[in-house]
Amino acid sequence: MTTPMTVEGEAKLRKELTHLKSVVRPSVTSAIAAAREHGDLRENAEYHAAKEQQGFTEGRIQEIEAKLGDAQVIDVTKISPSGKVVFGCTVTLVEEGSSREARYKIVGEDEADIKEDTISVLSPMARAMIGKLLGDIVVVKSPDGEHEYEIDTVEHL
Repeated sequence: MTTPMTVEGEAKLRKELTHLKSVVRPSVTSAIAAAREHGDLRENAEYHAAKEQQGFTEGRIQEIEAKLGDAQVIDVTKISPSGKVVFGCTVTLVEEGSSREARYKIVGEDEADIKEDTISVLSPMARAMIGKLLGDIVVVKSPDGEHEYEIDTVEHL
């Protein structure tokens, strides 16, 4: 099963993978070698900490490689703007009954970060928007009730 990912999300994961393989992995290997020189490994806290770090690093490398292997990278800038909300686009919403605006970029599940105004394609907000057109009303169900928003802009940035 493929996982949608933006070009930026892929680049970020590739950068992390390169850092883990070229900087962190050699550092951990050196720490393990240095700890071995201290003698008895059964009671060597430095050795056990370094081995734990090695396990974490190797696990993260495998996780990133698997994600990149399953990724379907979508470059929204290569999709002709049609006013339709699709994966990767940035949408500005205006809440009905008020003038409050919200602006979100729809990204892959691992890329979502509300502090950066990016939301997962699997989130209720994104699911409500996908396929809608500029000017459409979107109804989003949340724990505190339903909220209606008008799609004000759809950008392919």
